[in-house]
Amino acid sequence: KLFNFQNKCYNYFYHLYNCTCLNERMVEIPIVWEFIKEYQGKKILEIGNVLSHYFNISHDVLDKYEKAEGVISQDVVDFNLSQKYDLIVSISTLEHVGWDENPRDSQKILAAFQNLKQCLGPGGKIVVTLPLGYNIEMDKLLEEGKIKFTKKFFLKRMSALC
Repeated sequence: KLFNFQNKCYNYFYHLYNCTCLNERMVEIPIVWEFIKEYQGKKILEIGNVLSHYFNISHDVLDKYEKAEGVISQDVVDFNLSQKYDLIVSISTLEHVGWDENPRDSQKILAAFQNLKQCLGPGGKIVVTLPLGYNIEMDKLLEEGKIKFTKKFFLKRMSALC
C-alpha cells in the first residue's frame, strides 16, 4: 500500500520489529529514510537509535538509553562535538526528553532543540517526527510557538478502527 506526503508517494513500512504496522513508524520511517538516502555521503546524526533496527546504517546515532555498538550514549542536551552535521533526524524520540525522566522537566526539550541547532552545519537540515498527545507539555510548547520549525506538517491516522 502507498501513501502520499508532500506530493511524493511512499510505501507504508511494514516490519516485525516494533510491529510498525500498528504505529506511526509505518509512515515516519519511509519519510525519514528518504532524507537519509538524499544526504548519503554527508554528515548525518540520528537522535534515538531507530533506523538501525530496520536498515544497515553508516551515520552517527545518539541515544542516552540504548546501549549498542556504534551508538553514542549521551544526553541530547549535553551532546557537543566540534564537527557539524548536514542532516539531523529523529523519529518519535524527542518527545521523551525531560518527560520520561525523573524528575520530570517539561522545559528540557527546549534545551534539546537548541543544542541540536548548534550541532547543525551551515545550510543543514533537521527533520523530526513527533507524535502529538504523548507529551502534553511538548504539545503546549509547540502550540505556543516555543519549539520553532521552519516548516511543520501533520499526518492524521485515518482508519475505521480509530
